[in-house]
Order: sequence, then C-alpha cells, then structure tokens
Amino acid sequence: MSADLTVHAEENAIAAGEVLISVSGLKKHYNGGAVKALDGVDAEIRKGEVVVIVGPSGSGKSTFLRSLNLLERPTEGTILFEGKDITSHKNDINLLRQKMGMVFQHFNLFPHLTVLDNMTLGPKKLLKMSKEDAEAKARQLLETVALADRADAYPSQLSGGQKQRIAIVRALCMSPDVMLFDEPTSALDPEMVGEVLDVMKSLAKEGMTMVVVTHEMGFAKEVGDRVIFMESGVIVEEGTPEEIFGAPKSERLQTFLAKVL
Repeated sequence: MSADLTVHAEENAIAAGEVLISVSGLKKHYNGGAVKALDGVDAEIRKGEVVVIVGPSGSGKSTFLRSLNLLERPTEGTILFEGKDITSHKNDINLLRQKMGMVFQHFNLFPHLTVLDNMTLGPKKLLKMSKEDAEAKARQLLETVALADRADAYPSQLSGGQKQRIAIVRALCMSPDVMLFDEPTSALDPEMVGEVLDVMKSLAKEGMTMVVVTHEMGFAKEVGDRVIFMESGVIVEEGTPEEIFGAPKSERLQTFLAKVL
C-alpha cells in the first residue's frame, strides 16, 4: 500500500510512541445507572499502535470505541485526544473528529453518490480542498485498494467487500491521525473478509494508529500491538497478542478464548 496513506502522520506533532488518546474513568450508564455499558475504563492509545479490542457481545467494546469520538457521549470520565479533552464543551468536537477516521459495520456510503463523490465530499466541504486535489487523492487511494476502476460506480453496484474497502479509503481521504474500526468485517460474507483485513494489515504496516473492535482473532494475533479484553463494561485484561492468546491470566479470558479459538 502506498505511503501516501500515512503522509499526514509525518506532519503530526505527536511523535511515534507518544500517547495520542488517553481515557480516564470512562463510564456510560443507561436507565439511571441500571445498565452500565462502560463502568470505569482507563486506557491509552499510542501513536503508531494497533490496539485490538475483543470480548463477548454486550461487553462494552463498541460503546468504548464510539466514545473515543463522542458518537457515544460518556456519563462520566475524560477522553484526551492529542492533549485536548473532547468531552469538554470548550473544544470543537467536529474539528477534532476530522482527525479521526471511523469505519462502521455497514459501510454508511451515500447511495445516491458515486464512489468518487463519496470519497471527495468530506475533503471538499470540511478541509476546503479543491475538486481537482480531492479527486486526485481519492483516485490515488482507490489504486491502493485495487478499486481504481470503480470510481464512477454507485454503492449498489459494489460487493460488500468492495463497499468496506471504499469506506476505509474514504476515511483516509481526510488524512486522519487515527482510524477507528467498529467490527468492520462482521457484516461481510466470509469470502469477502480477507480482502478488507488485507487493507487493514497494509495500513498497520504503514504506521497508521488504529483501534479495532473485531471478532477476527487471527487479525488480533497477527496485526495487534496490544489486545484489550473487555467484559461487563470494564477492561479485564490487556497485553501483547502473545500474552493474551498464549498466557491468559484471568479465568474469564481463558473461558472466552476456549470458545472462540
């Protein structure tokens, strides 16, 4: 994959290895506290790191990920992104979100726009890029995911795997400092999963900071720098893939892995 995908990373003042996102005491409660989707999460994401979040359904992993750009507004706690508290009304969350690429389960492409128009809409409107520059960058990114010939196609003309690859490079058009992936392969047919994971692996090799919620344990083992295991709204255990998959400490993680591996 082209180094153009991460050219913005070189411009970022935060050096590789420094803390990009710092989460402290994060809680998300519903029904007056009866439901605790997150119940006191502390975590750090460092620049250039691939953090993979795993756990059973309902463990709070997607809520945690979506809190990182305030798609879920926490009940309590702080989230610092590049030193700015995104939970504070003093900071412009929309401006900060421009530096956070987000890829969902269900692609979220605009059905009435072509692939090229989907990719250039954000850069033109938010980054004030010229049409020519935005389209040049979009076409370059399409080349990197082997979809240059689909620039004028509409989402309905694409396979699920193609849609998700487009969703990824659409986010990259904004030159984000971090990419957030919320179960990006769970809505895909099994034979399409590999093509999306390959794009994500290439991104990781290029040094993109990534936080990935996934059920793909093979990806977590191969690509993750750090794996976080969540259960009941808290982080139960975290470590390198070797530590998490090779020597799990908690009984809960051992039970989980016995079911999914």
